[in-house]
Amino acid sequence: MIDALAIVDPSAQLADDVVVGPWTIIGPDVVIGEGTVIASHVVLKGPTTIGKNNKIFQFCTIGEDCQDKKFKGEATRLEIGDGNVFREACTVHRGTTQDNSLTKIGNHNLFMVNVHVAHDVIVGDNCILANDTNIAGHVHIGDTAILGGSSQVHQFVQIGSHSMCGTGSIVLKDVPAYIMANGNSAKPHGINSEGLKRRGFSANDISVLRNAYKFVYRKGLTLNDALLELNTLLPQSKSVELFIESLKQSTRGIIR
Repeated sequence: MIDALAIVDPSAQLADDVVVGPWTIIGPDVVIGEGTVIASHVVLKGPTTIGKNNKIFQFCTIGEDCQDKKFKGEATRLEIGDGNVFREACTVHRGTTQDNSLTKIGNHNLFMVNVHVAHDVIVGDNCILANDTNIAGHVHIGDTAILGGSSQVHQFVQIGSHSMCGTGSIVLKDVPAYIMANGNSAKPHGINSEGLKRRGFSANDISVLRNAYKFVYRKGLTLNDALLELNTLLPQSKSVELFIESLKQSTRGIIR
């Protein structure tokens, strides 16, 4: 399953059915799970662990040293889960000791053409990052988030679960869970209701989240006052709890 023109370091660990295309280079300390398909002209560097049933298209570079000038060659890692797709020319860098020495990608994510994922980024499950999106260092992205083409995300920003950033968004502050954002710099534009419907959220859940959005964005309250109102006046549900938690976890301040 490994093309004769591929170069695979003897210490790399590949499951028996991993497919490797010609002119691909797999370095030491790379572990690849079963069912993964790697196209031609791919570079994989370690320490990197790649799970099952991933697909990595041509010209990707996965597990390279980061671009942080503080990086001095320390031992850092990249972990990738199962069922991810990396389209052409994606780049993913390992972590740094300034954080947890780890860049981590979950399961069933789609990284479209020319996406960059920098050091110490954490990506959840079922996310879509469209063409030419750049994720700076230390960014955390929750489950099922969508970033439109050419989105640019500042370092240390948090992108909440079920949120959506439109094409060309420049994200300089945290995007709470469920929020639709767009612009330069990105501004909130309501709840991602269509996305929530597709994911099986009930009409009641979406209605409660819309009310929660109004407390934060329409009543002129400070974030602390809005959190007090959310805790006392809105019916509590797992959906609202996730929204509140994403507000509490914000470190850069939320988009306004």
